[in-house]
Amino acid sequence: MLTDNFAQNGAVGADRDKQKQMTVGNSADLSENNIFDDETVPSENDKYMIRCENLVKIYKTSDVEVVALQGLDLDVEKGELVGIVGNSGSGKSTLLNMLGGLDKPSAGSLIVDGKNLLKFSDKDYMDYKRNTVGFVWQNNARNLIPYLTALQNVEMPMLLKGSKKRRERAQELLDKVGLSQRVNSKLDQLSGGEQQRVAIAIALANDPKLILADEPTGAVDTKTSEMILDIFKDLNKTEGITIVIVTHDLKLANHIDRVVAIRDGRTSSEIIRKRSMAEELVKLGDIVNANESTEAIREEFIVLDRSGRLQIPKDYIKSLGIKGGDKVKVELDEKTGRIEIFKSSI
Repeated sequence: MLTDNFAQNGAVGADRDKQKQMTVGNSADLSENNIFDDETVPSENDKYMIRCENLVKIYKTSDVEVVALQGLDLDVEKGELVGIVGNSGSGKSTLLNMLGGLDKPSAGSLIVDGKNLLKFSDKDYMDYKRNTVGFVWQNNARNLIPYLTALQNVEMPMLLKGSKKRRERAQELLDKVGLSQRVNSKLDQLSGGEQQRVAIAIALANDPKLILADEPTGAVDTKTSEMILDIFKDLNKTEGITIVIVTHDLKLANHIDRVVAIRDGRTSSEIIRKRSMAEELVKLGDIVNANESTEAIREEFIVLDRSGRLQIPKDYIKSLGIKGGDKVKVELDEKTGRIEIFKSSI
């Protein structure tokens, strides 16, 4: 907990130098003089692909400062498929850019695949983008080179990396996304959905551990968007790749097991998808009714960040007749274990 770290600063300060001598991973993670590498983190984080703690991003111009992220906390385990939703200006695209190494945090902690991105040099960022993370953008112009065929587009990242057997691997990836018959087609010969599937194959070209998708279904119809989501879900299940999808499409988010909502630069809530009604019926042996039921069981939780803050849903705030900056009264009912909030008369 961030607040615990501040409260216990004197007690744990002496231990930090000792922690830096810990061995993580194999000997390749250590420098030649056996000093702990600042870019790595202790082994207790091995279960996580992403760990954001009190993450802050401030954009400055000559006249104004804009705080895009205001102490965001987020954990994503390895092999998870996570959706991130939020209104325009909420900070979700800023978060995606920092996870992808396209932008640097102003403060806080950002650990991806056991690497501390705040310690990265420019070369470290280049290696990270080449070997760890793959991108799928909403704008296909950022994904594809128009004068190359689908096959050549998928080969390009492998060519830059110097990989062998590029042609065979590119054909394999296009087959994986259902485009084995379109390998020689160029951008203007592909539909929007086909272009996005080529983009997914490109993102997979260097065997990334993390795929970041920015509104991957924003420019396609409902049927195609479901097809693209199915590809992501299959890759997540069969390849074990961690996938983070940023989207405003709540219908798409309904099909993802975990959806994180961001508001005003902080994590505000999470929607956890449990087994669908159909899956529950199958478990009970009711196959007939299961075929007729597709309703998912979802539950929304407000997220208490590591500083003890939470964001009350806007419809609750409206119902209470309060606004930001107002004073409210908070009481704990020890019998029920509930916290109650009242509009203050002061």
